[in-house]
Amino acid sequence: MPSLESPSVAAQLAVATKDTASHVLIELGQRSYPIAIGSGLLANPATFANLPKADAALIVTNTCVGPLYAQALQNALQSHYRQIHTVVLPDGETHKNWQTLNLIFDALLENACDRKTVLFALGGGVVGDMTGFAAASFMRGVPFVQVPTTLLAQVDSSVGGKTGINHPLGKNMVGAFYQPHRVVCDLDVLKTLPARELSAGLAEVIKYGPIADLAFLDWIEQQMPALRNFDASALAYAVRRCCEIKAQVVASDEREAGLRAILNFGHTFGHAIEAGMGYGAWLHGEAVGCGMVMAADLSQRLGLVDAAFVARLRRIVVAAGLPVKAPVLDAHDNAGRYLALMQLDKKAQAGEIIFVLLDGPGKPVMRPVPEALVRAVIAAACA
Repeated sequence: MPSLESPSVAAQLAVATKDTASHVLIELGQRSYPIAIGSGLLANPATFANLPKADAALIVTNTCVGPLYAQALQNALQSHYRQIHTVVLPDGETHKNWQTLNLIFDALLENACDRKTVLFALGGGVVGDMTGFAAASFMRGVPFVQVPTTLLAQVDSSVGGKTGINHPLGKNMVGAFYQPHRVVCDLDVLKTLPARELSAGLAEVIKYGPIADLAFLDWIEQQMPALRNFDASALAYAVRRCCEIKAQVVASDEREAGLRAILNFGHTFGHAIEAGMGYGAWLHGEAVGCGMVMAADLSQRLGLVDAAFVARLRRIVVAAGLPVKAPVLDAHDNAGRYLALMQLDKKAQAGEIIFVLLDGPGKPVMRPVPEALVRAVIAAACA
């Protein structure tokens, strides 16, 4: 992998964008990189200064985001690259697969891109994950920059270097850890998010409270109306705080050998819902929101948290506009279908499902759970 930005380059970026952005540093030694958070960043050439030198750049976007922001990004990059190419992918989780990934490789090869070409992921989590995987794979590694355009991507998927595609049997089962050179969170792009997409992003915002920062959970609960109304100051604080928490976790456990797995709170149930319903039927954040309530219920059944906390988390998830009633995946053996899908979860060990639970509010723990309890949670959630 090409060496990524040093803290000194991050400092230069901070100076260049000081009037419009705040910055969070992902500290990974020579692979450290900044997250710029603010307004007016996407169209500002200074945002993209001091990236690796290259003749060409490739913007990877989709049919939804491209018409809105691709030209602005291209204009901002013109002073940095002689050639700027764009590839537009179909939109949606259902297209996060090998066939769509190959469209990125086709664009790179058809335009005779070399191993210095810089990729820019302009879109939500699907675009970011696939662009990162393409960058990790093309010529065994080229630089890339995340320019997330959804709340979910800004607070979670664009940060930390997880890249990949889905397999019909499991979400994100094919991929690589590969860090970007920079993450650019332009808060202005959130103004064009549909309400459903904003709510989906709020699921990942809520997640950080129960696992890491109860004071932040208090803030989220109080500020939910402002967040759902696209209040700029509330969204700016939410994005920054989420990135700060994730930065600390990623710096401690980049490749998810232990601690980082706590960021998957709600995801074991959530990924089963996504796979079982068919990718795209439920948005990722909708599945995670429901999955967090199920994981909290499971924690309560183990005697780790009380019913009041589970009820509170459920109220916050509902207030975000997210579902808390789980879908039935199989009319004949619903719990069996959930369990079969969860056994394919990346945290599973020797076929045993490992859940991220709460050993008290703010205290995540990972452990296996008796199957009977899991079945009871599924039955209650789907009732």
